[in-house]
Amino acid sequence: MKQVLQATKGGRTRVADVPPPGLRPGAVLVRTRWSLISAGTERLVIELAEKSLVGKAMARPDLVKKTIEKVRREGLLATYRTVSGRLSGDVPLGYSAAGDVLAVGEGVTDLKPGDRVACAGAGFANHAEILCVPRNLCARVPDGVDLRHASAATLGAIALHGVRTADMRLGEVAVVVGLGILGQLAVQMLAASGVRVVAVDRDRSRAELAAKLGAEAVASGDDDPGALVRGLTSGHGADVAIVAAASDSSAPLTLGASLCRRRGVVVVLGAFGMELDRRLFYEKELTVRMSTSYGPGRYDPVYEERGVDYPYAYVRWTEGRNLESVLDLIARKRLDIAPLLTHEFPIEKADEAYGLVRGETKDRFLGIVLTYEGTATPDEPKRSVAVARKPRGATVGIGVVGAGQFAVSVLLPALRAAGSMEFAAVATSGGATADAIKRSFGFKQALASGADVIAADDVDAVAILTRHDSHAALVAAALAAGKPCFVEKPLAIRREQLADVVAAMDAKPGLVCVGFNRRFAPSSIALRERLAKRTSPIHARYRVNAGKVPAGHWTLDRDVGGGRIIGEACHFVDLLANIVGARIVRVEAERVGPDGAAALLRFGDGSTAVLEYVTSGDPSLGKEHLEVHWEGESFVLDDFRRLTRHAGGKSADLWSGAQDKGHGAEIAAFVSAVRTGGVSPVPFDEAVDATDATFAILEAIAEGTAVDLGA
Repeated sequence: MKQVLQATKGGRTRVADVPPPGLRPGAVLVRTRWSLISAGTERLVIELAEKSLVGKAMARPDLVKKTIEKVRREGLLATYRTVSGRLSGDVPLGYSAAGDVLAVGEGVTDLKPGDRVACAGAGFANHAEILCVPRNLCARVPDGVDLRHASAATLGAIALHGVRTADMRLGEVAVVVGLGILGQLAVQMLAASGVRVVAVDRDRSRAELAAKLGAEAVASGDDDPGALVRGLTSGHGADVAIVAAASDSSAPLTLGASLCRRRGVVVVLGAFGMELDRRLFYEKELTVRMSTSYGPGRYDPVYEERGVDYPYAYVRWTEGRNLESVLDLIARKRLDIAPLLTHEFPIEKADEAYGLVRGETKDRFLGIVLTYEGTATPDEPKRSVAVARKPRGATVGIGVVGAGQFAVSVLLPALRAAGSMEFAAVATSGGATADAIKRSFGFKQALASGADVIAADDVDAVAILTRHDSHAALVAAALAAGKPCFVEKPLAIRREQLADVVAAMDAKPGLVCVGFNRRFAPSSIALRERLAKRTSPIHARYRVNAGKVPAGHWTLDRDVGGGRIIGEACHFVDLLANIVGARIVRVEAERVGPDGAAALLRFGDGSTAVLEYVTSGDPSLGKEHLEVHWEGESFVLDDFRRLTRHAGGKSADLWSGAQDKGHGAEIAAFVSAVRTGGVSPVPFDEAVDATDATFAILEAIAEGTAVDLGA
C-alpha cells in the first residue's frame, strides 16, 4: 500500500510502498478515502526532521538530558547506537482520516465491514491507504456527511476540546487568535454556543472567512484588535482568549493575554512559544489552561490502545465522544467544513501537497486533503514477491518479526555482524517501519505479518523481536513450521502461554533460543568457569538498579509487556541459575516499590541467591552489581565491565573491558547453531525453568508465602 513518510534525518516527504497493517484485537481495519493534512502540526515534524543534530538538540533539550543519562549508565557506544537507530527511520505523517471499515478485530461489536468511520491518532490514522485504528479512536460517520468533510473530524475534536476547556457561557466574549483550520473551527463552535467572537489573524482573507463563519468582529493586518474587544465589552476585555496560532514566537500568547479582562482565561490550543510576560499575567491575574489534543483519553494507552472507555457519568467528553460530537455538528449543519478545505491532491502527489506546507508554493491554504480513490485493499497488497527458495547452504536466510528500538540498535546489527546471514524478510506492526528496516538492513522483502515471515520460502530461521504478549504464539508457530527461532525475552508472560510453547515443542521439537544474553557476557563466562569445579553451595546477591520507565509505557501493561518483573527480571533469574548450574526449587519474594521486588531463590544444590530488582535508585550508581561468595572466596561482577576475585585478603581482576552484556556472542551462537544444525545455545528446559521461576516471584508476592517449584 502507499503511505506518506518523512525521514527523521531530513530529506523530502515521500510516498512509499509499504506492507499494509495487520488487524489487531480491539481495532478496526479501514480503507482510507480521505485524510487531512494538519499543516501546523505536520510542519513542525518536517522542520524538526530538517534540522541538524545540533538543531534537534536545541529544539528538544529534554531528550538531550535523557541521552546524557544513558551515556552515564550504558556508555557512549550503546547510546550512540540507540540515538542513531532513532534517527535512521521514517516518521509516518497524518492523524486525521475517514474511510470504510474492511474488518473488525476481536472484541469490536458495534462496527461492521462497510461502515463509514472517521479515524484519529498519530501512528494510527496516518496518510496511508489502509489503517488499523483502535476502536476508541474511530467514530461512525452519520448518513449524509461527506467523507471528505469527515476527514477533518480529528482537528474538529482538537478545536472542540479547546472550546470545552474554555468553559464559556452564553453571551460571553471570546477572542480567537490564529485563524488556521483550528481557529476557524473554534470560531464556528463558539458562535454556535452563543458566545460573541472576535477573530484575529494577520491574514485578511482568513479574517474575512471567520466573519462569514460566525465571528462578530475580526481584526487583521494593521487593525487594532484591542479597540474591537474594548468596544464589545464596555472596556473590560474578553472573558477568554483561545490562542490557536502556530508560531515559534510567544507573541500570539502575549496578544491573547493582552485582550483578556482582569481574571480572564487564556486557552493554549495551538503550538507557539510559551514565554509568559509575568507583569501582564500577574496584574490581570490571568489563568492559563492547556488544551490537550482531542480530550480526555489522549496519550492514555489503556484508553486508546486497550479500548477501556472512561465512565460516561464521570468523563462526559472523552476524545472519542468529542470525535462523535464533531460529526454530529457537521450532520446538523452547525459546522461548515467545505470552506476550510482549500486544496486536494491524490496520495501519489503528496509531496506537492507538502510543498504548500513547507512554503515552497505560495498559494494561500487552510485545509489540504489527500484522496485515495481506486487504491489498494488488503486483498491486493503491493508487496515484494518472495524469491525462489535457494538450496540450503552455509548462508542462513533470517526472517525478523518486530523491529523496535532495541532491535534496530542492538540485535539487528548483531545479526548482521554474525555473518553467514541473509536478511530475507521483515514484518512489523507498522508498514512504514517495516519498509524503513528493509531499506536500512537490506532485507529482500517487507511483509505484512509474522505469519507471512514464518511461512516465507526463503526464511530458514526466525527472529521474534515483538512486544512480549506475542512471543509465545509466534514461537509455537515457528516450531510448527519447522523453523529455528530466536525470541527476545521473556518466552511468555503467562503460565498458560508457557504451557502452549512447551506443548508445541513436544509436538514438533525444534531449536528455540531465548534472548537471555547475560549468560553470554565474557565476564559471566569467566565467573562461571571459576565456579565450575566447586563442590559446595554458593550464595549470590544480585542488585539491579533498573530505573524508571515512563508511566503508561507498554512494558508496564500486564497484558502486553507482562510488567517489569516478567519482562526484565527474567534476565537476572536466568543468569543466577546459569552461574549456579542448578534449578531453582523455591522462591520467596516481597514487593519493592510499585515495579520492583526482592526475591530469595533456593537452588536444588543448596545454593541461595538474593535478587534485588529496584526502580527507585540513582542512575549514577550503575545498573547491575553481582556478588558471589563461596568457601572463603568472593567474586564481584560490576555492570559487565569488571569481574574481581577477592581471596586471602587480596583482590585481582579476572576480566575487565568495555561493557559487554553478551548480545553479540548470543546472536553469533544462535546463527552457528542454525547453520550447523546444532542445539540451542540456551537450552530450552533452562529457559522454561527461568520463566517459571520468574512467574513464581509474582506468585510469592501475591500470596505472601513461599512457592515451591519442585526438584
